[in-house]
Amino acid sequence: MSDIHTDPTVIAAEAPNTGPIHILYLLHGLAPFTAWILAVVAVFVGAVKRDDYRGSWLDTHISWLSRTFWWGLLWIVIASVVTFLMVLTLILAILAWIPFTVLFVWYLYRVIRGWLLLNDKKPAPA
Repeated sequence: MSDIHTDPTVIAAEAPNTGPIHILYLLHGLAPFTAWILAVVAVFVGAVKRDDYRGSWLDTHISWLSRTFWWGLLWIVIASVVTFLMVLTLILAILAWIPFTVLFVWYLYRVIRGWLLLNDKKPAPA
């Protein structure tokens, strides 16, 4: 006989539940279209659910999303100041959309990259 597990109950018991993490990625993915409210909800839910995943590879995804949120918040503040200064100079006012566009692309890149890693059952980068 083989040592390979063929009993579906054993396989199901070993597989971690990725459903809540997929929901967190969905909330983060929709966040830019909801004035970031869904990102706040996702960070809160991630903090509550973190103990359920502590020590597993799924914990890296909660950390990844949390860091994405907090760095994104910092970059929103910086982009707001830069945009304000660009508008004041009038010459650069035509380029004032660039900081928030870069932030939007960076945020969605992090969400998509993490979500693809989760789908492949790989940990998120540290």
